[in-house]
Amino acid sequence: MASRSARSRRAPAPGELTAATPCPCGLPAVYGECCGRFHTGEAQAPTAELLMRSRYSAFAAGDTEYLLRTWHPDTRPPELDLDPKTVWEGLEITGTTDGSPFHTTGTVTFRARYRRRGQRGELHERSTFGRIDGAWVYIDGTFVD
Repeated sequence: MASRSARSRRAPAPGELTAATPCPCGLPAVYGECCGRFHTGEAQAPTAELLMRSRYSAFAAGDTEYLLRTWHPDTRPPELDLDPKTVWEGLEITGTTDGSPFHTTGTVTFRARYRRRGQRGELHERSTFGRIDGAWVYIDGTFVD
């Protein structure tokens, strides 16, 4: 299992995110050259970790269309309502298993920090990913204590 941490950076609030703003996923790139290209469909995430990062950025941007599109059809909810009062403040990838361009499955363990209605919180999850027609999709997640 690989372990890597990302820079802690407050994600831009919905509406603040542009192609030139820092990407919410924590990698040292601007949104348009990082996760934004996945959100627009210009490119597909080549690894499970990059799909995880792009999904975090989609939560930060309020992009439910992308979240649903990258969710496995067997586990995808019929709709997704995001709380507009949730502000995503940072992502840390704590480990990965498989999920490279040469794998068909993978896991990503992460911590996502958020603020909701003045209260700070953290989501610690191990997400499972697979491929459909070559594209990475989110299957499900398990909370980690």
